[in-house]
Amino acid sequence: MFTSTLLAAATAPLQWSPVVGLIMIIANIIAIAFAKSTIKYPNAEPALPSNNFFGGFGLPALLASTAFGHILGVGTILGLHNLGRI
Repeated sequence: MFTSTLLAAATAPLQWSPVVGLIMIIANIIAIAFAKSTIKYPNAEPALPSNNFFGGFGLPALLASTAFGHILGVGTILGLHNLGRI
């Protein structure tokens, strides 16, 4: 009985589309903008090869902000999929 309940609650799998990619890109841009104004030491070592290209971020700040962006993106994508919008 428990298995049939789980199967009934399962939704259709989410397929990748350009809309999903665009949502992830926008979420990462928002996270980087948020990190730019809130990280106390954005240029901590180790430095990245081109400091101007990465906005003055060091490797730890870049990894942290993009990880946060992916968390925001996944939450947004799964939430919109659950609502039936994408």
